[in-house]
Amino acid sequence: MEILRPSLINISGRVYRRNTIKEDQYEEGEEDDSYMGPPASEQFDDEEEEFCDSHSIEQTDKGFNCAIDVPSVLYKYIIGRKGETRRRLEADTKTDINIPKQGVEGQIVITGSQKAAVSSAVTRVELLVQSFRKKQPFTHFLSFALNHPQVQDGFLRFKEEVLEQCSQDHGVDGSIFQNPAKLHLTVGTLALLNDLEVTQACKQLQHCQDFIKTITEGKPLPLEVTGIEYMNDDPAMVDVLYAKVQVKDGSDKLQAIVERLVDHFVSSGLMVREWDRVKLHGTVMNTLFRKDASERWTLSQSHWTQSVSIKMDIKSESLDTVSQHKDGH
Repeated sequence: MEILRPSLINISGRVYRRNTIKEDQYEEGEEDDSYMGPPASEQFDDEEEEFCDSHSIEQTDKGFNCAIDVPSVLYKYIIGRKGETRRRLEADTKTDINIPKQGVEGQIVITGSQKAAVSSAVTRVELLVQSFRKKQPFTHFLSFALNHPQVQDGFLRFKEEVLEQCSQDHGVDGSIFQNPAKLHLTVGTLALLNDLEVTQACKQLQHCQDFIKTITEGKPLPLEVTGIEYMNDDPAMVDVLYAKVQVKDGSDKLQAIVERLVDHFVSSGLMVREWDRVKLHGTVMNTLFRKDASERWTLSQSHWTQSVSIKMDIKSESLDTVSQHKDGH
């Protein structure tokens, strides 16, 4: 760990430092109750005397309790192999941790005789959840739709020209092009693990309307989709081509919107920040779309990415809504 710039994790506005400890071998066992907990390198500092700010801890006749929402797919990480992680948490914090049955959505209830002990257990469970949430495959895109009829028409013309000029090159065929109806401008990806989190994401999206209207001054934002680019440092290893998208007046309003969107969803805990700055892109070609996986080649193997002079040129698209897309493409 770099002393002056340690790795940090933010939970409900409180920042914790991730300690670097000697690595233990981490084995992934069976699906049910087969995890010991996070690797040693992902243990964290926690302050047991500070009360949890993000959850309500209620006093009862027998002490204190707190109920927290955790998707059922993450229960196994809190239980651990043969229940060892839960037993360790209970022993360290002197609490009882009640977890619903695997596959049953519900709340994890933590009880204890001391409020500080319950708070400590809640924090440790949240750290486990955040640690393993990052390893879940994404389920949703946060994106702007680019399926305006004019954009679709321009894309289809682009596709036709590419196939006409490059169809003889191995690896270039119609299957690697995006579906025109699914054209979108990716903002970020989310792993929403149950219906509750999907509902929360929709509510968060509604909350974003105010700052979007402020940035756009309540008017549609005319965009220009022109040109293509790739994001690989090595042109010889290109698998994806993107359409360039920019605001027609040359302003940074679109970039400002997407940065605010990502900040909002990251602070809500529903998104993990991948980059310091959002790279706006609309996928138009991807070798992963290929129907015959056995013939998957990188686009550069036909060398057409370096020589083709075709450009995508679509104008006058207006962007005035934000939507979520649940789709792998």
